[in-house]
Amino acid sequence: MLENVTIWYRGAGYQLGRGPHGYAIWPAGGPPGQPLELWPETPAGWAAAWSRFNAVEAPGTIAHLGPPADPVFAPPAGPVSGPAADPVSGPGARSGWPGLRSPGPLSAAILLVTGVACGVAGLFPSYLSGASLAQEPAELVPHVIYLAVWAASAVLIVSGGIRPRIGALLALGTTIVTFGFFFADLGTVISAGEHVLGAGLVLGLAGWLACAAGSVLAFRLRSADAPRKLTGRQMGPVVTLTVAALAAIGTAVAFAPSWDSYTLRTASGAAQSVTEGNAFANPAPVIVGNVAVMVTLVAVVIVAALWRPVRLGAVLLAGAAIPMVAQAISALVQITEPVSAASFGISPAQAAQAGLTISAGLTPAFWIYCAFVLALLLTGAWMFTPLRLAGRPGVRSAGPPAVPGRVTTWSS
Repeated sequence: MLENVTIWYRGAGYQLGRGPHGYAIWPAGGPPGQPLELWPETPAGWAAAWSRFNAVEAPGTIAHLGPPADPVFAPPAGPVSGPAADPVSGPGARSGWPGLRSPGPLSAAILLVTGVACGVAGLFPSYLSGASLAQEPAELVPHVIYLAVWAASAVLIVSGGIRPRIGALLALGTTIVTFGFFFADLGTVISAGEHVLGAGLVLGLAGWLACAAGSVLAFRLRSADAPRKLTGRQMGPVVTLTVAALAAIGTAVAFAPSWDSYTLRTASGAAQSVTEGNAFANPAPVIVGNVAVMVTLVAVVIVAALWRPVRLGAVLLAGAAIPMVAQAISALVQITEPVSAASFGISPAQAAQAGLTISAGLTPAFWIYCAFVLALLLTGAWMFTPLRLAGRPGVRSAGPPAVPGRVTTWSS
């Protein structure tokens, strides 16, 4: 049994307090033994310990046994009962820890909803080449997916418990990666020498900016949880980081080659295959946008793999992966659409004279891309599984233990 252990919070399966080597989490019930997780005795260490405790403990079961010995390390407002439950008068009300009564989450949600409204309005006017997104299913699908993620994030941000943090990270991941896609669309207009943007693109860009502002605001209001330095004994996070980084790099690399394959056949049996969609076979501004997608994806996934609690890192990873999934769905939708001979510089009269038929397909690079995206999603699912504490057999007790009315202390 450890010496000089003080328990401040207890839930159905775990208890949180301070031991001789820093802040720690132990199994609930009885005197604590070897801690399940340990953090340094610093403000950042306490913030990480509190965030982790709330992530693994069942909502609504956390009981406050007594205040921490040092008020400097008072926890943020969270799902506890007793004196610490009030986000205004309790320890969570100190500067830097927004409570449930803070207008910040509502402001972030309003920005996200405004961005979604602009995005929805932008689906119908001219976007690029005179056509609206609503007229081009392959372009419509990814934008609808982005808007759905931002709308869901707005709902989460104004909810209670850990959901605001989930909403903030989900929206932030999607916003960062989609920057490159919107920049590439803008680059298409710039490279074409157009001086007037289509109304659909203007509304789409305005919507992205509003969602970006809402995502950043919600992220800044979150409870303190952030990437934490790994120690030599934490091999699990190292493996997670390696697998996630490889999956992200593979996805980024496979995003660049041509995905679309077209076979042109004449009545005489002559055939020619053409591939399109190479990320680097575009004007310079479009290439910059495509590179931004690849770089931001890898960067966000690496940060997500280092995030603690790791389950919140999985949410950030999901936000970054969703736009890449949307691109795969868009490619599948595109091959179901009829292909015009005019796309290849052939007039309708010439196509009819030659008996030309065009069939669409996908290159092997696309399926490699899908495999890496799937690996990325599986990595996120593995991160979200509570393997660190809740997944250990025998750790969680059969029910909430009896809670004493004062701080529980063990010492030698």
